[in-house]
Amino acid sequence: MSKNISNLSGRIGLKNNLFQKISERSLKSKNDSGMKEIANEYKMGVSTIHGAESFYEFLRPSHREKKAFVCNGSACMCAGTQEILKEKLQEKLGEDKVGEMFCLGHCYENHAFHYDGENYAGNDINQIDKIISGKNIKQEKYFSKSFATTSFLMDDKLSNLDQFKDSLNKFIKTDKKEIVSSLLSSNLTGRGGAGFPTGMKWDFCSKAKSEKKYVVCNADEGDSGAFSDRYLLEDQPLKVLFGMIICGYVIGSDEGVLYIRGEYPKSIEAINGSINALKQAGLLGDKILGTNFSFDLNICIGQGAYICGEETALIASIEGRRAEVDVRPPFPVTEGLYKKPTVVNNVETLAAATGILLNGAEKFSSIGNKKSAGTKLVCLDSFFNKPGVYEIDMGTPMKKIFEEFGGGLKEEVKAFQIGGPLGGVVPVKEIEKLNLDFQEFTAAGFMLGHASVVSIPKNFSMAEYIHHLFEFSAEESCGKCFPGRLGSYRGKEMFDQLKKGTSKIPLKLLNELLITMKKGCLCALCGAIPTPIMNILKYFGDEMKNDILKDN
Repeated sequence: MSKNISNLSGRIGLKNNLFQKISERSLKSKNDSGMKEIANEYKMGVSTIHGAESFYEFLRPSHREKKAFVCNGSACMCAGTQEILKEKLQEKLGEDKVGEMFCLGHCYENHAFHYDGENYAGNDINQIDKIISGKNIKQEKYFSKSFATTSFLMDDKLSNLDQFKDSLNKFIKTDKKEIVSSLLSSNLTGRGGAGFPTGMKWDFCSKAKSEKKYVVCNADEGDSGAFSDRYLLEDQPLKVLFGMIICGYVIGSDEGVLYIRGEYPKSIEAINGSINALKQAGLLGDKILGTNFSFDLNICIGQGAYICGEETALIASIEGRRAEVDVRPPFPVTEGLYKKPTVVNNVETLAAATGILLNGAEKFSSIGNKKSAGTKLVCLDSFFNKPGVYEIDMGTPMKKIFEEFGGGLKEEVKAFQIGGPLGGVVPVKEIEKLNLDFQEFTAAGFMLGHASVVSIPKNFSMAEYIHHLFEFSAEESCGKCFPGRLGSYRGKEMFDQLKKGTSKIPLKLLNELLITMKKGCLCALCGAIPTPIMNILKYFGDEMKNDILKDN
């Protein structure tokens, strides 16, 4: 069935794609007539269209009835700012008019909420009357700085259209094999956490036989604590777009799409503005700079599904399907968007590829080691004296990052969740043993991932944190596999009962559940959730000893 939907959706393609049509029609109208029209156009059943529509949080009637949404991400939860914020919004808008959204990317200041298509945070709530009346208010900007030996992501080598044109003119006349060789020798691996060599992915797709290929930028990775994608999309958009264009040139694609999470309205605005500027300058479209190379870009806006950060779920979403994870192989490089060869790279990977081409592969590979080379964006949350996003050499001690670059902590914390909700929970005492290195984190039983840092304060209950993780997994699971769909809910139920005081946690059953999820889930969402929970049980067992029933 999914293959048929992909093929039918592919008949129309990326221009005004099926998901875009479903989203726009759903947000504009509450009746079914529009969906019937879409179903007829694509020769699909109405139930198929409704099935896709109902999957996404922002398209549900219950969501559309709300006026404001408070962030329910891990960073804001740990900061303890959201309940008071919610009460203030309810006072102004009504109790039934305030909902929740997962991570708005304001982890550096918290108090985050969404209203009328814009995100607010920090002290913005004190100006809620102005916001409601439609007046613009001055908002705080996150702090950003490069501490890297050589900056690949934060330099100004691609900050204007003239620089873009000169660099593009050079590289679309460069031998494709030379570009792939440069990426391979740089040792660049995917910056979303999977760690697959980027040059190898481009090479595989370039060799795939097909009359049509695609480039997809995964900008839907909404890890709590991470705002690095926001930085790149809003402050370095040309680096991201350049990476996509060069990827298209290398693999033989004439079309790409950025799938940007709907929670980032300013990112969508910035990228859209940059795309339009490139088109007006003749740097996107047919026969770019007088060559035979043509390439165009589209934007697809996510509608509130964390699972779309997984590449096959993202592809399914663009095609207008339910964003469910597909079994691999086949991998997207051979059978991806509309069943055509596709490169899917996340935002930082594409920007890093650009930085390598502009600065040289040798400089990148000389930093860190072969498997964790180059520089990495690291996000520090509001618990640090100097919160912000930083470009840092791989291999840098985490202690140095926290104490020197981050300025130390404002208050005592007992652990950090690094790498988003699926990342490991690292006790403070273990930080001294770790460097900024993908393999090091994995070997220690953690996960670096996006390198986002969520601080867990000393007085925050670890049982409550586990409940939060299970609740997140249960809500965001695509539901395709039994271990993910059922395991998340069973875990949540255990900790629901603990919160109510009706039952303790059966440790043996919990461990069996975690092992089943880790080994049996289709993707890293539900399959990786056991990692931070196991970390908590290992390092904070004493704290939870009164919550656990061992003899079961």
